[in-house]
Amino acid sequence: MLPRFCSAWKGAARRSFATSRLPAAPMVYISGEEMSRYTMQLVLEKWVEPFVDTSSWEFYELSCKARDDSKDQVLHDAVAAGKRIGAIFKEPTVTPTKEQMVELGLSKAWGSPNGAMRRGWNGITISRDTIHIPGIELGFKRPVLFERHAVGGEYGAGWKKVGAGRVLTTFFPEDEGEKPVIVDSRVTKDQRSAVVVYDNPLDNVEDLAHIFFTRCLEQKVVPYVVTKKTVFKWQEGFWQIMHDTFNRDYLDLFIDAGLLPKGELQHLISDAATMQIIRWTDGGFGMACHNYDGDMLTDEVAQVHRSPGFITSNLTGKREDGALIKEYEASHGTVADLWHAHLRGEETSMNPLGMVVALLGAMDHAAALEPAKQAEMLHFTSCCKEAMYHAFQTGKGTRDMAGAEGLTTEQFVEAVAQDMEERLVTGKAPVAKKVDKAVKPSRKFRRNYKVDEKKMRSLFSRFDVDGNGQINFEEFTSMALELGIAPLEEEAVKANEVRQEEKAYNEAGRGRMRRWASVDEPKLWE
Repeated sequence: MLPRFCSAWKGAARRSFATSRLPAAPMVYISGEEMSRYTMQLVLEKWVEPFVDTSSWEFYELSCKARDDSKDQVLHDAVAAGKRIGAIFKEPTVTPTKEQMVELGLSKAWGSPNGAMRRGWNGITISRDTIHIPGIELGFKRPVLFERHAVGGEYGAGWKKVGAGRVLTTFFPEDEGEKPVIVDSRVTKDQRSAVVVYDNPLDNVEDLAHIFFTRCLEQKVVPYVVTKKTVFKWQEGFWQIMHDTFNRDYLDLFIDAGLLPKGELQHLISDAATMQIIRWTDGGFGMACHNYDGDMLTDEVAQVHRSPGFITSNLTGKREDGALIKEYEASHGTVADLWHAHLRGEETSMNPLGMVVALLGAMDHAAALEPAKQAEMLHFTSCCKEAMYHAFQTGKGTRDMAGAEGLTTEQFVEAVAQDMEERLVTGKAPVAKKVDKAVKPSRKFRRNYKVDEKKMRSLFSRFDVDGNGQINFEEFTSMALELGIAPLEEEAVKANEVRQEEKAYNEAGRGRMRRWASVDEPKLWE
């Protein structure tokens, strides 16, 4: 799709980029630090600034030093600007430890900025999807989409260390005329205990549902809703809202598209989702879940799909006037190890794929908010993405993809910059070599490849029963069964789901706890 789009705009490319830069729509650019900051400086200098006028962008530095110097006012300013403009790109940032606080001379260990952003932008969902390069197999063969509820759960919890005693959790309605409600009452018997309180807001789950199901339809993937409602009955409300929204607005559309194998929206217990992620390597599915489950499960998706560098992380929020706020960033951190190598004067090979895909997504969204130049901006971002993909496709990628023969950080940026010059100024795109089968780069190329080869040989020998140096089908089957990754027959899958439900109910039945048949029907279950 992308090459045809770019080629169709050859004339526009000559008009827009040969003589002048394209004015960018307003956007907030939040910079971080360390290797990701250095690499994005190169990207801006070589890939963006020669072709795009970014004078309408608002830049905010969220380095530890900038936050400390401003007493975190810069974070509040960035959040306010993001809310006003609605399109944000954010580089990875450092959340300093106590050791780093001392090392950097900070007045305090400033917390992660993500919580302030999610609150300030009325966060609905964090979309974490697999990134795919045509002709290269990274992990999942088809797209995998994830919606992680952006609010609630353990992340906003209040807690106290307590001893033996009694805990009473009371809800006081907003209307002071209504009576308070006791949510929970329990006795703590240990001398050392932690009491934790948090809530799960549900008002924006319908918005999450619309975002999720719309994206699944567009990407042609099968949707699943993931909870552990069999044990945590307070999660029932999330499923009900997702289910009701789907049946009301999307059921017929998904049936017509052939995207409901079982004829209805499927629920997955989070335990089952954990196993299916490593089994469903063909991809083609989407999952929507609570905040904490989404955090954990998308880390698993990243491992199957090579690394967090090949996963997006896009926050969608909503202003009071109903306009959506979209913030785009990579799923990885600041890559401190490469930064320290860079400071020592050593060669580095930093892959900017995740960050650049995020930057281009933010630019596209900014253009959609001011559509006068949207088509030209889409042409630029498409050509930029194609040029980057072409480098990987032709063996000119970074070393995590091409091995020791791969390019350094600076060489890769320069190679893509030259390709972009060809595409945007002359309108001539390099022709990629046609391949019949997708190339699968070795995972040994990753710099954090730390596999113990001796233990791997021992594991291999354990399943190579006849000791001939090869694993035949029977040996492979035994290995898959022992490791718990063997695909099951349909009936066995259903039976396993029933067993998990029964196990969950049995676990939930130990002791006195509240369970709900629905959000509206609270019941006390002994």
